[in-house]
Amino acid sequence: MDIAAAANENLAEFSNLLIRSAMAVYALAFVAHIVEWVFGSRSRVARTAAALTAGGAGRTGAAGRAGTAGVSVTVRTGGGTDVLERPEVVTRSASGRRADVPDGPGAAGGDEKGDLYGRIAVSLTVLAFLLHFAAVLTRALSVQRAPWGNMYEFSTAFSMVAAGAYLGFLAARKNVRWIGLPLVTTVLLDLGLAIVVLYTESDQLVPALDSYWMWIHVSLAIVCGALFYLGAVSTLMYLFRDRYEARLEAGGKPGAFATSVLERLPSAASLDGFAYRINAAVFPFWTFTIIAGAIWAENAWGRYWGWDPKEVWSFITWVAYACYLHARSTAGWKGRRAAYLALIAFACFLFNYYGVNIFFNGLHSYGGV
Repeated sequence: MDIAAAANENLAEFSNLLIRSAMAVYALAFVAHIVEWVFGSRSRVARTAAALTAGGAGRTGAAGRAGTAGVSVTVRTGGGTDVLERPEVVTRSASGRRADVPDGPGAAGGDEKGDLYGRIAVSLTVLAFLLHFAAVLTRALSVQRAPWGNMYEFSTAFSMVAAGAYLGFLAARKNVRWIGLPLVTTVLLDLGLAIVVLYTESDQLVPALDSYWMWIHVSLAIVCGALFYLGAVSTLMYLFRDRYEARLEAGGKPGAFATSVLERLPSAASLDGFAYRINAAVFPFWTFTIIAGAIWAENAWGRYWGWDPKEVWSFITWVAYACYLHARSTAGWKGRRAAYLALIAFACFLFNYYGVNIFFNGLHSYGGV
């Protein structure tokens, strides 16, 4: 028995070492992403400005938004001809405006040297993710249960899934390398907070919560949260990019920093669509997460729903994302107002995790911090 306990303690220490090693590699990836953004070519900037001019592909205004405007139709009547003006037909994209503005060239700006830095950053992120995954797996072996029984374990697993989802999108050849810098920044902050503030020695759960539903409910919450995070980053970038495009459209001239950074991002329509697709795809799984939690609660505490703070804020998060999805299907709430709803919904998710666990006492406070 003592030998087994010593082995588990050694595994826990090895897990901590792997987490710190992953943080070191994530930090190198952070530097590589910074270098990519700083030294990447800016030769392709002003593509958005060109697209928003009268001759650009993405022009807006009365002429740009019109699918057909001022087209003459000649009709023969008897011995003569009459010229009829076809009425103007106005069409708008799903995102509201500027659907034809091209995506930016990315952080590297299409430059070969900048692209090399970006590839190095991605390679380092892959290595850090593998170390991160090994740390979470080793933690699971040391506690001999699902490795998300407290806030420290949840945080390390959450950031691991977020990094894995980002790399998965890259493997699927999606245009998401621009997420790399905010992603590794967030992962470093999350792991630093987990180690310094939230660290908890490996231990077993109370018997009531030692259930296979923990694998289902909590793992789904982690995956949903990680994907909601990617959607929130895309939504935030959409707000900046949309304001940038609107200023160009109005004839303004953004500053050099805004031009260099925002011009290299995907278009506002692309960012908005990416965020919406993620949130819409994850929402049914978040719904099942709440249902699975209710089933687990019945097994553990003898009731499906008890208005525990965690249950209440899980439901508030569900309502917030439901409002966002409903807003996206309502013409008057597309664009920026729907984006604000998406950010509020993700803020509810974050408060559900950090705020509820730290500031409220309830049945879900079993893991402490």
